[in-house]
Amino acid sequence: MRIYEGSPRQDFEEVFRSIGAFLDQRGMREVLLAEAPDGFIVQGLVTTKSSGGWGESLGSQVKETLTFLDDDIARFMEEAVARRNRQASEDWSKAGYYEKAFRVLGRYMDEQKPKDTFFFEQDGAFVVRLLMSSQTGSKHVLSEFTKEDVESMIAGGPALRETRVAAKAATGDKKK
Repeated sequence: MRIYEGSPRQDFEEVFRSIGAFLDQRGMREVLLAEAPDGFIVQGLVTTKSSGGWGESLGSQVKETLTFLDDDIARFMEEAVARRNRQASEDWSKAGYYEKAFRVLGRYMDEQKPKDTFFFEQDGAFVVRLLMSSQTGSKHVLSEFTKEDVESMIAGGPALRETRVAAKAATGDKKK
């Protein structure tokens, strides 16, 4: 979420995690995500089910485009926090692939502090384009994460969170 108009978006980790959880529920795959001034545009493939002959169910893949405004993202994030608070402890193993993958990519982006983001996924690999600012102006920077890179980042996520929670506890910050 933007703290003030024109500022970089804040907390990509949680924003993308909440979008990823929504996409897991929709069953979307091969995702493209582009940041817009007032939210995000997400496009991907969704399998639709249709009735076939003799009681068989056939399906087809269609491209679906979704627009998430900042208000939608705020609602997704509130719902995610409420869902995690209902659980005795956060069970990372129950999260879907996109919730996990988007969260770790969001953490990477938070560390980079971009002005704008765009990424797409194909077969579990992601290409990320970040608009970065410097004293000499803005430029796009590309990063590629193989499926193995993403899986390694996901596997390392719980240890990073434990370190972050411990650090925040030491400073008195209660946010997870």
